[in-house]
Amino acid sequence: MARTPPAPFTPTNLRQTGITLVELVVCACVLSITAAIATPSVGKLIERQRAIAANHNLLTHLAQARATAITRHTPTILCPSSNGSTCNADTNWGDGWLLFLDRDGNRQPDHPDDIVLADNLSTSRHLKLTSTAGRRQVRYLPDGRSAGTNLTISICNMKDELLTAVVVNNTGRARSAHPRTPTACPN
Repeated sequence: MARTPPAPFTPTNLRQTGITLVELVVCACVLSITAAIATPSVGKLIERQRAIAANHNLLTHLAQARATAITRHTPTILCPSSNGSTCNADTNWGDGWLLFLDRDGNRQPDHPDDIVLADNLSTSRHLKLTSTAGRRQVRYLPDGRSAGTNLTISICNMKDELLTAVVVNNTGRARSAHPRTPTACPN
């Protein structure tokens, strides 16, 4: 079987294919317009995901506080804390929280061994977490109840819009509450 020789190089064979500058500019314009349209939606998605993560983190620690009170037969407290060793006097939960055994009922950790968990990492610099003014701490009794009034920890964005909230009722049950319509963040 004989092989055919390759075609000689001619200007039509050597012609390069590719994209022109006009095609490149049109593609870049379409890409930039699409990115400009999608950016606000992605920002809202990231904000919602941060709020959901903070909500789940709080619910996990509330469940741990309740389980600790029941298993150790000792009142436990979950309170806002910025230093990981004492409770804050304000309602700001955004700097972290502290879980400790409250053996004497003074609502402060008396000994470093009483501290079960210190989560003093800020949840997000893009979110504000605040509790209701009347109740700054969650105190679980050895039977798992959280006597007193309901506690609501609101998770808001920097525009003071309520994204989600964690509500603890008198029986000690913690749940999430999501607003159906845009709501202002409670003070």
